[in-house]
Amino acid sequence: MAKSPVLALAVLVLSLAATSHGALQYGFYKGKCGTKDVEAIIAGVVRARFARDPTIVAALLRMQFHDCFVKGCDASILIDGPSTEKTAPPNFSVRGYDLIDQAKAAVEAACPGVVSCADIIVAATRDAVVRAGGLQYQVQMGRRDGTVSLASNVNLPSPSISVQQSIQAFQQKGLNTFDMVLLLGGHTVGITHCSFVSNRLYNFNGSGKQDPNMNVALVNALKQRCPLQSSFNNAINLDQGPSSSLRVDNSYYKQLLLNKGILPIDQALTLDWSTRWIVQLLGNSNLFPSLFNQAMVKLGSVQVLTGTQGEIRKSCRAVNKR
Repeated sequence: MAKSPVLALAVLVLSLAATSHGALQYGFYKGKCGTKDVEAIIAGVVRARFARDPTIVAALLRMQFHDCFVKGCDASILIDGPSTEKTAPPNFSVRGYDLIDQAKAAVEAACPGVVSCADIIVAATRDAVVRAGGLQYQVQMGRRDGTVSLASNVNLPSPSISVQQSIQAFQQKGLNTFDMVLLLGGHTVGITHCSFVSNRLYNFNGSGKQDPNMNVALVNALKQRCPLQSSFNNAINLDQGPSSSLRVDNSYYKQLLLNKGILPIDQALTLDWSTRWIVQLLGNSNLFPSLFNQAMVKLGSVQVLTGTQGEIRKSCRAVNKR
């Protein structure tokens, strides 16, 4: 189903029109920490980590997504315990908790009991995106930390679901189809593992053959990386661009248009009429960086706790003692 350029731009405006949450504010911490700049403190921690490990960008994007999609952006994913969200299988691969701990310690030293862990996740993710070549953007602050973290609450969309199922999952969080395609663009710096793509390489839908929608050269390259019945579950870049796998750019969409999507949901975006035109628009323009930023701001406002709700945790790994 074709979209005219004018209609495409109109949909863009409509899709991003509601990117703010009334109780969240830009510059929320200004004046709340004396002369200290809370966001600059967090940015300093991210800067130091990124210099040693640029893969932290993908880790933080994944952390924010997994936090916000389960009971909202309340840092419940950070809580330790035998049955917390951390223990749910989809969160086994989430990392970067130590960076959040470092940022929390730094802001606590500057102004104890003021900055929430939920705000730190959002700010740190923004800072990492910028370090990886994304555009600078402001984030709203004022989130409070949740006090409930249960593995049983973790119900994240699978990378093998259909586009329409994915759209429904995002809509349940107040995010529309355009938001979904933009946020999946976070895969421009992500990785997966052979176990998630072996079906597409060797036995697509039980056919005993490779996925006909995957670029043949890519299939051959991935078979070298993921031999059949191998005991090694090797990592694979979700963005197969040789110079862009650690950069926040539109290369992910360009790869999709070449049938080089890695996860089933990635390539499916080009096969469904409701999303193909968005992939084409983002892959053939310079719109992605600024629109991705706006989608991240919108994600960061999902089901937030504000005002007197929740708490400001002393430790991001535990609720405050009553």
